[in-house]
Amino acid sequence: MSQSTDNMEWKFSQVFGEGRNNVAEEVTDVDVVSAIEFDDTGDYIAVGDRGGRIVIFERDEKRKDNHVTKKNPEYKFYTEFQSHEPEFDYLKSLEIEEKINKIRWCKRQNDAHFLLSTNDKTIKLWKVFEKKIKAVSSFNGGDRAGKGSKPTSVLKVPTIDTREAVIAATPRRVFANAHAYHINSISLNSDGETYISSDDLRINLWNIGISDQSFNIVDIKPTNMEELAEVITSAEFHPQQCNVFMYSSSKGTIKLADMRQAALCDSHAKVFEEAEDASSKSFFSEIISSISDVKFSRDGRYVIARDYMTIKIWDLNMESKAVKTIHIHDHLRSKLCDLYENDCIFDKFECAISPDSNLVLTGSYHNMFSIYDRSGKNEAQLEATKVASKVKKPVKMKPTKKKSKEELNPDNLDFSKKMLHVAWHPWENLVAVGASNNLFLFNSTS
Repeated sequence: MSQSTDNMEWKFSQVFGEGRNNVAEEVTDVDVVSAIEFDDTGDYIAVGDRGGRIVIFERDEKRKDNHVTKKNPEYKFYTEFQSHEPEFDYLKSLEIEEKINKIRWCKRQNDAHFLLSTNDKTIKLWKVFEKKIKAVSSFNGGDRAGKGSKPTSVLKVPTIDTREAVIAATPRRVFANAHAYHINSISLNSDGETYISSDDLRINLWNIGISDQSFNIVDIKPTNMEELAEVITSAEFHPQQCNVFMYSSSKGTIKLADMRQAALCDSHAKVFEEAEDASSKSFFSEIISSISDVKFSRDGRYVIARDYMTIKIWDLNMESKAVKTIHIHDHLRSKLCDLYENDCIFDKFECAISPDSNLVLTGSYHNMFSIYDRSGKNEAQLEATKVASKVKKPVKMKPTKKKSKEELNPDNLDFSKKMLHVAWHPWENLVAVGASNNLFLFNSTS
């Protein structure tokens, strides 16, 4: 059910990461956030970084039921583990980075948590659980009061004492050697048993319980690689229909596939694309139209797709055109040549959609991110910063209007500060965004 955004305010909630106010912090590349994911309950957040580590934060149960903090949920550190290590492909003489590309939580079946994580080549299934440390507190034998003392007739039976509990993470399965190109997406099926992984040219279907076998369900690799016209950029299962999934391409198209139609889903069930205006075509047109992320709404009715310049909202019942196109980076059109030279034009911004499908979230430069309503009429633009004077003020969603020249001036933006990774809480108006080596949480109080 959609809610009005007229009086909605967004405010800073928490930040995790090193550094303090007004202190210059040296951020190494391995510490930069590369993936964020809430679990199904929203009580846990997993954050991956370029160093192959996964850090999990847990909702603070002591504060969750407190009336005062119910509108301001808080999380605390839960555990951290090394998910991937750097590898080397000797056949291709290529280094494989440890960077975490995606994290996906599995549906919880017992006290343990299971999650999938992937770098460019290898997917791992991790079990995260509470492990109780046990120790022997006494031993068989007599009284050890001192030399020459008489042994006692009482037999001391060893007893096991349970000491403090620790959180452990162990890899249960490793899904390897199935992708020749870099893995860009993993997505769990609603059946809870299977998932897909996609690279530039192929999508594979896996059973979570079987690590040595996968099925290729999409293959767009041409016989002659010189004829290659597009690559797969993202893929996701439908949230309710276990036979339906979608994948996006570098040509700005989204294809919906049905696994009931054929074993190889190269022939799509539906395709969502908008014809490009020939008058505005340029050298950069194909680059900026490449879709970097696609997401289904919770009810499966809508699809949001983020390319470099826009977010498009599609209704699955209408292929002819997007329901709404929200312009994010129109003010950067004059800078496209510079952005091409410094490779920023290839940045892959993620997007997220609210539980009620009424709001969409995406990031930009200068550690800025925006929340729009589905109609594109209202917007809240926020900055992920540790500067106290900026985080105290709540930001109200206002009608989207033309921004001032000062706001639109791309020369005022720091392009090294990129808000690429975002996630939305599955049940609440709470968002998580990654800025450099920090995780920021913002929530709506209305």
